[in-house]
Amino acid sequence: MPDSPIIAEVSALTKLKENIAVIRAQLRPGQTQMADWQGGPLAVSAVPGAGKSTGMAAAAAIAIARQYEYYLNTGNQDYKQLIVVTFTRSATANIKLKIRENLKKLSLPQTGFAVYTLHGLALIIASRHPHLSGLQLENATLITPNQSHKFIRTAVEQWITNYPEIYLRLLAGNQFDGEETEKLRRQSVLRTEILPDLAYTVIHEAKSSGISPADLLKWSEQTHNKYDILRIAAGLYEQYQKIMQLQDFIDYDDMILGALKVLRNPSTCRIEQNKVFAVFEDEAQDSSPLQTDLLEILASQEYADNLDKSALNLIRVGDPNQAINSTFTPADPIYFREFCEDCQIQDRLAEMDQAGRSTQIIIDAANFALEWVNNQDFAKIQHRQAPFRNQKIQPVNQENGNPEPVGQGLEIHIPRDIHHTVELLSQRVIELFTENPQACAAILVRENRQGRWLGAALAPICEQHKIKLYDVGEKERRSHVPQEILSLLQFCDRPHSPDYLKATLEVLVERQLIPTQDINTLASLPEEFLYPGPLATPQTEIVQKAAHLCRSLLRAYLELPFYQIISFFALSLKYDQAELATADKLAERVNLQIFGNSSMGAMISTLSEIVNSERFESVEPENVEAQYTKAGQLTIITMHKAKGLDWDYVFLPFLHENLIPGRFWIPPQGQFLGDFTLSEVARAQIRAGLHKKPIPDIKQAWEESKYLKIAEEYRLLYVAMTRAKRLLWMSAAQKAPFTWNKPENLQTSAPCPVFTALKRQFSR
Repeated sequence: MPDSPIIAEVSALTKLKENIAVIRAQLRPGQTQMADWQGGPLAVSAVPGAGKSTGMAAAAAIAIARQYEYYLNTGNQDYKQLIVVTFTRSATANIKLKIRENLKKLSLPQTGFAVYTLHGLALIIASRHPHLSGLQLENATLITPNQSHKFIRTAVEQWITNYPEIYLRLLAGNQFDGEETEKLRRQSVLRTEILPDLAYTVIHEAKSSGISPADLLKWSEQTHNKYDILRIAAGLYEQYQKIMQLQDFIDYDDMILGALKVLRNPSTCRIEQNKVFAVFEDEAQDSSPLQTDLLEILASQEYADNLDKSALNLIRVGDPNQAINSTFTPADPIYFREFCEDCQIQDRLAEMDQAGRSTQIIIDAANFALEWVNNQDFAKIQHRQAPFRNQKIQPVNQENGNPEPVGQGLEIHIPRDIHHTVELLSQRVIELFTENPQACAAILVRENRQGRWLGAALAPICEQHKIKLYDVGEKERRSHVPQEILSLLQFCDRPHSPDYLKATLEVLVERQLIPTQDINTLASLPEEFLYPGPLATPQTEIVQKAAHLCRSLLRAYLELPFYQIISFFALSLKYDQAELATADKLAERVNLQIFGNSSMGAMISTLSEIVNSERFESVEPENVEAQYTKAGQLTIITMHKAKGLDWDYVFLPFLHENLIPGRFWIPPQGQFLGDFTLSEVARAQIRAGLHKKPIPDIKQAWEESKYLKIAEEYRLLYVAMTRAKRLLWMSAAQKAPFTWNKPENLQTSAPCPVFTALKRQFSR
């Protein structure tokens, strides 16, 4: 006789509780506090390698299971979702997969949750209520401007017209004898470098923090200096906003602001909140104030103006010690630290300090670096927050919890110069891959230029020893997509131009669609190359192949409608899946902008603007991180991009003081204003205003900017060190380039101060 529905339901609940217990039993301290969460705010401060994504995915699945229990017990059919928010698109794919795996273990449907980036979540909320958000997305164009974007340049020119007196004050600088040549030079520097840089920095900082031009103007009254920097900033910001609104353009900050407008309306706020039973945030140390507001409102059951922060259904997981984006984005670890402190008072702070990633000596080195930095004089000034939260990494408290070291586990070298560095590094790489061909290793560099130089130096060595070398900076720079498509379009528009033909042939060689050959000779006589006459010298087979491919591009250009050309060129270049997605995104953007004026000239003009003045965001493949950590591969990658990843062996060469912690460099052409840059002073002043502190004067603001950079660079080194599992190899050559633009110019270089301290501590 079959069980009654009630018995079956009780059995299902019992089985669910057993499955929850099985998942929970596999978690570490900190992870279990997430899994045991049943409501209210919870801060989780996790050290590198603590398994925060694993813990969050398990906790998310268990929270969904408890919601399912609630539905079974109460018969409530008002289904709500768990919202999980993380920082990057690749991270969303990773955590989505982990949550689904846990739901499978719980024998539950793989539903009841949604994973977004912060901007993706904001876009969905804003687009559901366009009348409130003010974002008519079908008519708007999304941009990611940089300092040279035409809107910022136009805002600068309009500000100069509107505020001639302040502009003349900038022109005069510290001292000026009125000499005409110097005047023209200063005008050029102000218009093309200093003011665009100030505008970009201020717009980014203020807008993403919910600060209006009027707010900046008000703050400017609290500090007096000869330039009125915040007043200039307010004027530039105001002009930029007007231009954006007049032309129906939006940026990423507009998405957040639009979503907040929706949530600040009582009725739509309730509609959105009723879809959500809780919010989990990953990488919380990288949130801006507006992003935090958005998540707190969604995680509440109260209207935006009446939030009771002690009643939020919100878990925020992060590591303030891995905050490495705050000097070039509005993210600031201070906000997550404050959330941790507030939760600690309520006994709602979980500390995930056990990490099973690294061997003990690597943990010891990372902890030593953290403590050393926090004990330096620059970190002990009273009003400053120390660079690191005092949370040390502990090994996992179980047998075989942490890996065994390879060799000593930590190797610290002082090579003679950068060439000797390559010699030592390559010798160690060969030894390691000979011992363990399936290991994964990475060289982490501070900037891409170092990576390019290293890639060129190591390529023949790796090829000789059959070690796969993957240079992320070269292989994955999908900003090449707009440039390559533009080159092909310019050639098709003017096929008789030697320059445009040469650029297209270079693209075809780079894509390995035609063999390497003497491109300069081919491009010197375009007509003879493309359409050789009967008297022309017979073309070789490889030249014929190149000419045929170029003619096929021209034929497509003549036969296809404009809106299909970019997609066709992408297929012709044999782009991979991610590159094709990026090309489709680019085509959609260009076609939207030339709507009503569909001509090749308009298309080329729009694409040129994107290439020359904007950071067009490529579409990342879902498994992008797996490409960086393949077995049997040596990966060259920047320290910033390495965050969230790990390798058996990690190499950190070129650890010099001029890069870590480095220092702000004042370009000589801008020194007539003083020993500071307007943009960094404005950034520090805005952050003081946000933190409810007095607005500092120029000198104080400049000192604070320098400190923020030093603190972040040391956190970046900490992130780099903690990527290593079994071996961490570090070096600082005695001679290195002052700038990696000219790696051949070597000079005596001081090592990073932490490197020196580590060498002293661990080389006894």
